[in-house]
Order: sequence, then C-alpha cells, then structure tokens
Amino acid sequence: MTLRRYQVGGAVRDRLLGRTPTEIDWVVVGATPEALRALGYRQVGRDFPVFLHPQTGDEHALARTERKAGAGHRGFVVHADPEVTLEMDLARRDLTINAIAEDEDGQLIDPYGGQRDLEARVFRHVSAAFAEDPLRVLRLARFAARFADLGFTLAPETATLCRQMAARGELAELSAERVWQETARALMESPRPSVYFETLRSLGALDSWFPELAALFGVPQRAEYHPEIDTGLHTLMCIDHAARQDYPLPVRISALTHDFGKALTPPAVLPRHPGHEARGVPLVTAFCDRLRVPNRCREVALIHTREHLLIHQVRQLRPTTLLALLERLQALRASPVFAAICQASYCDARGRLGLEDCEYPQVAYLQAAATVAGAVQARELMGDGVEGAALGAALAAARVEALREWREAGQGDAARGLG
Repeated sequence: MTLRRYQVGGAVRDRLLGRTPTEIDWVVVGATPEALRALGYRQVGRDFPVFLHPQTGDEHALARTERKAGAGHRGFVVHADPEVTLEMDLARRDLTINAIAEDEDGQLIDPYGGQRDLEARVFRHVSAAFAEDPLRVLRLARFAARFADLGFTLAPETATLCRQMAARGELAELSAERVWQETARALMESPRPSVYFETLRSLGALDSWFPELAALFGVPQRAEYHPEIDTGLHTLMCIDHAARQDYPLPVRISALTHDFGKALTPPAVLPRHPGHEARGVPLVTAFCDRLRVPNRCREVALIHTREHLLIHQVRQLRPTTLLALLERLQALRASPVFAAICQASYCDARGRLGLEDCEYPQVAYLQAAATVAGAVQARELMGDGVEGAALGAALAAARVEALREWREAGQGDAARGLG
C-alpha cells in the first residue's frame, strides 16, 4: 500500500489568491484507518474517517466518495477505502475553486478547472452532485461574501441549479444549527456581509430561513431620513457598517434585525413607520427561535429593536424617561449589553446612503447620562435609614434629580454634539 497525502480545499485556494490560509486540510489516498493509527494519527471523525497529524495537528481525511441516501446535509452514505482516487474525492466537492489539490512537492492537481475559475473570478459547481446538499447554497453565498472584494460572479449554470434547489424547498431540510453556523460566519468573516444575503435573495433562497429580512425589500422609508429609501437596503448597509467597524456578532445580528417591524407597517401610513419598533419584537423573537440564535445575540437584538427609536430621540427625553431607558439598556450595571446597543445604534444611524460617516451624538449623550446616573449609589442613601422598597424609590429619585441638574447646567452640551 502506497500512502499519499495532498493539501486540498481552502488552503490551496487561498494561496492561489495570494492569501494566507487559516487552516490546512489534507486528503490521504491509498490508506486505511488502521494504517494511519499505526503511524500515530488520532481519529476524530465520526461520520467519516478524519485524523489529526501526530505532530502538526492538521486534519487528514481519507479519500472518500459520498452517495445521497436521505434528506438534508447529513443524508449521505460515505465510502472511504484505499481504492478511492484523488480525482474521485475532489469530484464530491462543491466548487471548482475548492477542488484543487497540491502534493507534497508543490505540484497542483486540478482535474475540474479550479485554477481557470479562480483567474476568471467565477464560482462554478464541480458536478451535478452539488444539488444533493442544500447547505451548499448557503456556503456559496458565504463564499460570495467572503471574497466580495475580489469581484467573483456566479456561473450561470450554478445560479440556475441553486434557484432550482430553492424553488423545490430543499433548504427547509437543513438544520437550524448549520444555517446559523453559515450565517454567523458570513457576518463575521466577510468584508461586506450584505453580499451573503444579496446572493441568497438573487437565488430565490432568502425566504427559506430569512423571511423577515426578505419582506423588507421594497418597503419605503422617508427620504429625508433615509436617502436610500428601501428598508432592505438600509438593513444591508447597517450590517456592512458593523463589519467595517469590526463590531462583535451580537451587534451585527442587531443591525440585521432592528427594523423587521417596518415590513408590517400599514400601507396607508407609508413611508412613515409609527410603532415599528414594537411590531418588530415578535418578529425578532421568531427569527432567533428559528435559527437558534445564541442568548447574548438575542438579548441585544431584542433590546435594540424595542428601544432604537427612543435612542434616536434621547436628547429630548425628560430625566424620568431617560433614567428608565438607561435601566432597560442595562447602562447602570456591569453588562456588555449597553456597549453593544451603542454600537448597534451607530450602525442604524450610519447605514444610510451618503450618511455612512455622519455624526451621531446620541450615543455620547447616552453614555454621559449613564455616567451621571450611575454615580449616584444606594450606599449614599443608606445613612439616612432608608431601606427596602423605599431605598429603590429614593435611589431612582436621586438619579432623576442628578440627570435634571446635569441637563439644566448645560453639562449635556458636549455629549449632545452642539456647537
């Protein structure tokens, strides 16, 4: 038995694109699990034989073929043995640019034209087997977003195949966990995560898992506040701003979801959207339930959806209303939620055509108000013998008074950004 190993997939692709690979994957031809274990490799794969190299820790998978035998991305029968060739293994991969191998001497093996498509900046499926796994539609959209700055396009035949898969409802077969994984990676790894959703929309695949977002396209907003007018476009601009600022995932999810309620605005009042923030809360909840969004992302998205209009108006709020808002934003206790809400508010303000770098003094005002209110502590009132429910009421009253004095003294002017 002659054991041969080849680097495959993303590592080869990224090097050919002039990028540093983030991980190295290998495929091993002409070997058995027993042979690799005898060489010190540690087996970790359950669905198919995957091993970790004893020195480098790189993943090594036995060359294999797959046969569709059920619904979803898990419905495959995997066949791995020494008779499976490298070309047979590469044939099961999704895109030609991911089906290039490199041997240990640096020689490229490219039976499906991946180098040609890299040079032409084209995403093209390797074979009709692409259609056997609906997750590949999401992966394709993620690659489109990841390489958005390189000008890749979809081969017409690949786009047609994806549209057919979406029209047959095959994306509904996917697990929420895998959809979330692809979506989170697209949001965090892409220079323009909007391309992920734009690609799915162009393929008729956005409604399957993101109906709340799909419903925003074509919904108008007031041009004096939103020169881009279209609510869907505004939402995509918000998540792109989050990516440019390298904001964390909870902020990006909030940027994506905060205006869901605008899709439910009665047509008679358009392009105004009174009450859209309250209408959006159950839609964000449904979205988070469907994708099993992590709790911190869910928390930030729900709070920002409910409060973002009030944040825009924060400089006009009375001290009592301002304090209540600060408490709901978790601004007066040690919590990362408030910082995330502030970042999401910047995304909302700057996710607008021609206003990508606009001033947004509301955040500084909120932060300054939180400092003023937070400086008043309960221990300062305990010396007067106040305790229990009375202590809470006294603390709130003292904080309201501190905010009133701060405003009346003009101390909020710098935070307001007034000149």
